[in-house]
Amino acid sequence: MDVKMCNANVIFRPAVVVQLDIVLILLINLQVVSSCYISTFRRMGNYTSSTGGLSSTACVQYVQEVVSQNCVVIFSKTTCPYCKMAKNVFNEIGATYKVIELDEHTDGRRLQEALAQMTGARTVPRVFINGNCIGGGSDTKQLHQQGKLVPLIEQCASCCAATSSEGSGSGQFESAK
Repeated sequence: MDVKMCNANVIFRPAVVVQLDIVLILLINLQVVSSCYISTFRRMGNYTSSTGGLSSTACVQYVQEVVSQNCVVIFSKTTCPYCKMAKNVFNEIGATYKVIELDEHTDGRRLQEALAQMTGARTVPRVFINGNCIGGGSDTKQLHQQGKLVPLIEQCASCCAATSSEGSGSGQFESAK
């Protein structure tokens, strides 16, 4: 009789383990779904992340604020060759620029989504001069080669001297270069 009970336990035990595995898988899936899709909730008309990040509206406002307070702004990623191209163009002409490195920013992904919404393109860099998006790295280089970049910067050169040194380029704009 002891042998039969032992066999019953052996047969019963894997069924319990399988059921626990299924429960764990369901819990893991529920956690993933809740963190990816259910993590936002509506508050005061804005979507706010439960993880403490900026809402999409706050991201748009942040971009607008940074762009309005700086003559040249580059929304960039540190490893992007096109971002490096854009920064090099501004370094060559001696223009001050504000850089927001999206891959180092806590809300970088949301900011990139806001930039896509605002400019119609999700790619980086997103370069702004005097409040207007001029495009990406290739666009910036092309405007410079056509002689059109310096005049755009000269239109707002007075605000460039007031930018903070955090994330900035080479210094004040010098049109003689």
